[in-house]
Amino acid sequence: MSGLDEFDEDDSTGTVFRDVILLALIGFVAIVIMLLPHIKPTQKDDQEHRAPGNMIVEMHWPTDMPYDVDLWVKGPDEHPVGFWNLGSETFNLLRDDLGHEGDATKENYEITYSRGIPEGEFIVNVHMYGPKPKTVVVPVNVVVSVKKPGQQTRQILKTVIDLKRHNQEETAFRFKMDNAGDLVPGSVSTLAWRFLTTSPR
Repeated sequence: MSGLDEFDEDDSTGTVFRDVILLALIGFVAIVIMLLPHIKPTQKDDQEHRAPGNMIVEMHWPTDMPYDVDLWVKGPDEHPVGFWNLGSETFNLLRDDLGHEGDATKENYEITYSRGIPEGEFIVNVHMYGPKPKTVVVPVNVVVSVKKPGQQTRQILKTVIDLKRHNQEETAFRFKMDNAGDLVPGSVSTLAWRFLTTSPR
């Protein structure tokens, strides 16, 4: 009889042990679930984290216009950055968009990021590289934004350039930045400085 009592005692001890472990596990899972909303980054924080550059130059054109348009950006005392020169000391072209060719989506979009914002003049050009019907006008949106450490990305310039012919190159912006990374008042112009086609400098 004493052997049976010992067996019952061992079984109840095992049951209690399993119950304690199960309750501890449930409590841990509940704590993790309650903490998740507090440790997940907000969309705003996530967007700021994804913007790696200090100056961001973006170019968009309509998704229903699968033409090859190129973005060119020149920093102070540097060679222009575009499809055949993807990087300089300051700027890098993230991707050369060929229209719909080789795209997972139909978005027509090129973007250039900088490391730092050096003092001096910047030039942003757009170029109609690929052929297109003569009667088609391609509106190209160009946006320049800056992001200083600890601050949100801030748009400083925006324009629309209409491309009407093959090999057309237009200067979207010429502007100067000071040594604090701010736009110099009165420095913005569209005076042509072409990188790929002949023009007065």
